[in-house]
Amino acid sequence: MIAEFKRGTVVVSAAGRDKTRLLAVVGLENNRVLVCDGKERPLINPKSKNPKHLKQTGHTVDMDLICSDRALRKALKKIREDFKEAN
Repeated sequence: MIAEFKRGTVVVSAAGRDKTRLLAVVGLENNRVLVCDGKERPLINPKSKNPKHLKQTGHTVDMDLICSDRALRKALKKIREDFKEAN
């Protein structure tokens, strides 16, 4: 199940305090997915989430180009607007 998530995949949190928030996958560790949003969870302090509590959006961000929390927030904002238009 964890193999579905790759670095840069944009997901929606389906459970927890951050429910419905868009997050970017920054890594995988011990059957957990490390996610950040650049605001509540900066790149230097990713949140470890159970993959069962994440839903894929079908969008990705190029994590090689994301070098700051500001850049990540900007990328997720654009995806959030596209995501709202589609739903």
